[in-house]
Amino acid sequence: MAALWLARASSQLARRAARRHPPLRRPSRHGGEPASPWLLGPAAQPPVLGSPPLPAAERAFRRGFCSVRSFAGESSAAAASDEEEPENGFAGGDQQALDFPGGKVSLVAEMNFLPESHGERISCYRVLDDDGRTISGSRFQEVSKEVALKMYSEMVTLQIMDNIFYEAQRQGRISFYLTSNGEEAINIASAAALSADDIVLPQYREPGVLLWRGFTLQEFANQCFGNNMDYGKGRQMPIHYGSNRLNYFTVSSPIATQLPQAVGAAYSLKMDKKDACAITYFGDGGTSEGDFHAALNFAAVMEAPVIFFCRNNGWAISTPTTEQFRSDGVVVRGQAYGIRGIRVDGNDALAVYSAVHAAREMAITEGRPILVEALTYRVGHHSTSDDSTKYRPVDEIEHWRTARDPISRYRKWVQGNDWWSDSEESELRNRVRKELLQAIQVAERMPKPPVTELFTDVYDQIPSNLREQEQLLRDTIMKHPSDYPTDVPV
Repeated sequence: MAALWLARASSQLARRAARRHPPLRRPSRHGGEPASPWLLGPAAQPPVLGSPPLPAAERAFRRGFCSVRSFAGESSAAAASDEEEPENGFAGGDQQALDFPGGKVSLVAEMNFLPESHGERISCYRVLDDDGRTISGSRFQEVSKEVALKMYSEMVTLQIMDNIFYEAQRQGRISFYLTSNGEEAINIASAAALSADDIVLPQYREPGVLLWRGFTLQEFANQCFGNNMDYGKGRQMPIHYGSNRLNYFTVSSPIATQLPQAVGAAYSLKMDKKDACAITYFGDGGTSEGDFHAALNFAAVMEAPVIFFCRNNGWAISTPTTEQFRSDGVVVRGQAYGIRGIRVDGNDALAVYSAVHAAREMAITEGRPILVEALTYRVGHHSTSDDSTKYRPVDEIEHWRTARDPISRYRKWVQGNDWWSDSEESELRNRVRKELLQAIQVAERMPKPPVTELFTDVYDQIPSNLREQEQLLRDTIMKHPSDYPTDVPV
């Protein structure tokens, strides 16, 4: 009882002091109304040794950042009143609350733990049913015929490109590859909803975003074969694309490292008052990384215009989502950080397009991060280094490959609008296949970057230790020529 009385008395002294000494208001980091300070007054200089003690009211005023107060009905009006509160505590029947940074927190006598999950799973936004018909009452962003046809043709192109490059790796012509089979709608539809000025920080399963922005099949082939026309100069593994011209950051293998970087890029756009946002892609496995949580909190606090796009395809290589988290997927995690989110059918091109279109608008106009969780399925193996039939049933893979194929579903909708025909389908597939095979032949014949390029593009002037390493490498190649590729100029 004594402790409770002391807390109440301290609270009353602090409020009286606050009325006599209004606290300073610091400007908001992002403009607008200034934010309330955490301290109940201006920051004070530390007392000098031997200085006289502060008045009692001021000592109480500087004591802390929170207090217990009562409120009933219009509490703000009661707080503004100059009437002194009873010294022995709160008026009878008043509810108590804690003045804490971020707003009042009600105080209750009953112990209540928050449940570990919602009663029902978060719903999933969808526009097209499995037969490609728009669901009655569905609300979605209208797509013109021109955009709709480009979306479809790019989805088909991505599918063909994946199949041919995958076979090229199996033939030993490239060292590695990774497909987007089953996730074509996520790639193309999300890219279509963005502006060319938006900055993309991908994971490694979003080549369709780059394809939509104008990266040619020849440029894809140059990167996979690591020739001297590759923008990365052959230093990266295949599928680690990047394009400064197209605002597409180079793919980085470590999981989720691009997420905090995307927040920084988005905040720079906000500081420069650009009509653009950043978007970063990642898989469900990436949400188990610390960078995911750091990025979401960073974005929420800084109010950065960034879209976090999670491809929840059920598997982080061989780890199922049931072993990744106990929460209802990924979208619910946004609420813990104060981030708005939506769950969308990742195999529905119109739903993905509409969700990202709306997310982009909110991110830019409201200055806020948005979390999008797309439910999909990785139909292919994780990469050419993986055999997914070792850890998941074949019939499950086949079901998603056929019954839930995003390209087939979207094609039914396009054809239902009389915008596409079987003859156009055949012509498109033949043309893309021919163009890609030609690009591969050209990429294979191009020379490789010289060994010198291993040591450039980091320092303006190459330091002596790197020059020594370069000479050591040359000497080793000359000494053991059979252990090094003959097509790399020394």
